[in-house]
Amino acid sequence: MYNRIKEDIIQDYYLQNFPNDGQRFVAWYLRNVHLRDPIQAKDDITDGPDDKQIDAIFVDDDKSTVFVIQGKFLASESVDAEPLREVLAAWIQMRDLVRLQEVGNQKLKRKLSEIARALEDEYEVTFELLTTGILTESAKNDLATFQEQLADISGRDDFPASIRLINEDEIRRRYDMALDRENPTLSHVLDLSKCNVLPLNVAGTQVIIAVVPLSECIKFPGIKDGTLFQKNVRQSLGLNNSVNKGIRNTIYGDRHRDFFFFHNGITAICNRLETKDNNLHLHGVSIVNGCQSLNTILSCSERVKALNDTNVLFRFYEIPQRDRADKISISTNSQSAVKPRDLRSNDKRVLNMKRAFEQKYPNGYFLTKRGELAPADKDMSRVVDFAELGKYLITWHSQRPNVAYSEAKIFDKYFEQLFKREYRPENINALNRWMQAIMQTWGKENPLGLNETLLAMRAYAPYHHLYGVSMCFAIANNQPDRVPSPDKCLIQSESVKMIDDIVKIAGISLNMALEAAANEPQPANRVFSPQNWIKAKTCLAGINFAIRNYFNMLPLLPGGKEVKIKLDSSLALDAEVFEYRWAAD
Repeated sequence: MYNRIKEDIIQDYYLQNFPNDGQRFVAWYLRNVHLRDPIQAKDDITDGPDDKQIDAIFVDDDKSTVFVIQGKFLASESVDAEPLREVLAAWIQMRDLVRLQEVGNQKLKRKLSEIARALEDEYEVTFELLTTGILTESAKNDLATFQEQLADISGRDDFPASIRLINEDEIRRRYDMALDRENPTLSHVLDLSKCNVLPLNVAGTQVIIAVVPLSECIKFPGIKDGTLFQKNVRQSLGLNNSVNKGIRNTIYGDRHRDFFFFHNGITAICNRLETKDNNLHLHGVSIVNGCQSLNTILSCSERVKALNDTNVLFRFYEIPQRDRADKISISTNSQSAVKPRDLRSNDKRVLNMKRAFEQKYPNGYFLTKRGELAPADKDMSRVVDFAELGKYLITWHSQRPNVAYSEAKIFDKYFEQLFKREYRPENINALNRWMQAIMQTWGKENPLGLNETLLAMRAYAPYHHLYGVSMCFAIANNQPDRVPSPDKCLIQSESVKMIDDIVKIAGISLNMALEAAANEPQPANRVFSPQNWIKAKTCLAGINFAIRNYFNMLPLLPGGKEVKIKLDSSLALDAEVFEYRWAAD
């Protein structure tokens, strides 16, 4: 793996953007394992003078996790405890973000603003020690000690954190998984010589009941990145969850041998099971009950490796049928409260929306479940994802693109406001079409010349672009406090072939708003954070001002009067197609 990375980081991207192999190594990991794009990876790197032992930071809103990375790119050298102490020092300093922001470098200061906001939203912090070297025995002991200390302290305060060693084997495993991330089909081989196993046939279904050591649990692929839990109704709730604290306390406590009796067990479904050579081969494996447990067990990996007499009950089912698997997923999670957003895909309002959309557009498809794929015979331009639709609705109808980054808020706090009413399939289709047109401008070609910092926020800034499209119509029709029908906007723009022009205006205005905000004076010891700006309501006023300014300046440009006339005709709408925004705050 070291040699592969060594060859990869001599590519132009790494040589031109990073001054040394250490930074190139971390950037390679960000791009190839965390799947950050080239601009995001460059933005994530904080390494340099006054980096305070932090090589990279990024906030993953989908996983509600802040990743803090320290990298050591070494050729088969032993790694002592020094890098671990650097990670521990980074953790100690991050507990006082105000002080760290005063002494850190400029890139670190900006990232710390993002971390502060993420912690307010109860994100967890994961420290990753990334190395191609081999830990000495003393360093392994220190890692186990640090994990235990983090678990203990995280359980007593509001700074949930874990530390994970990403060595060469783990890099290779994650790299291989990332190659298949877009359409993950996970397989795993369980060593039955370390387990007690009971094979059964229940209702015509192959079932295997197994007592599995915790040390074997952490070998399952796809725990941290969530791909193992595609069919689960929920992902990890974070290390600070009360149930997960209890799991962690049992692992580190004197009664860890009783873990088997304290735990309800883990349920896994597979497309196919087969036993061969004292190994259980799991094809298309997915955990439908046990996400919280496996994530917590993984966070205590070094302690777990030393527990040879601590086990958990596993139930393996061979269930190739999707509908049956979904029912099992919901049923097996009923022993603890499932948050509303976890089961929204089965809400009758969502199912009615799906039925109405697919009746209106027979060649379209409405995706409701995580990991679901549209049939191959459907028109991909008319495939709508339920999770994305929630973001479109809060952006367009609630005029709050700054909330679109948080699925937790959309499908929990604001779900009733967004999905309480009948919603026309034509508007669903229009929002999807507008977003498709927008995303064509966010590729690596960057046809609108968007600021590189803006491109680094590709996970949520395009929703501000969608907001800008809606405001172009609202401002042009002197309806700044009301919201137009997405469908009527699309029809009007298509009739004069101005969709691309309107998308361009909205994108340029978003770019101008960001640059204007970045140039405003900042308080002492404060650094402008684009990520925090994009997540605050104050950015909306900047976008609106930029759109008005664009409209006012257009007639003054050469040939601008003719363009303005055509633009006015494409934006003109009757007053009755506007409505008041849907409340979301």
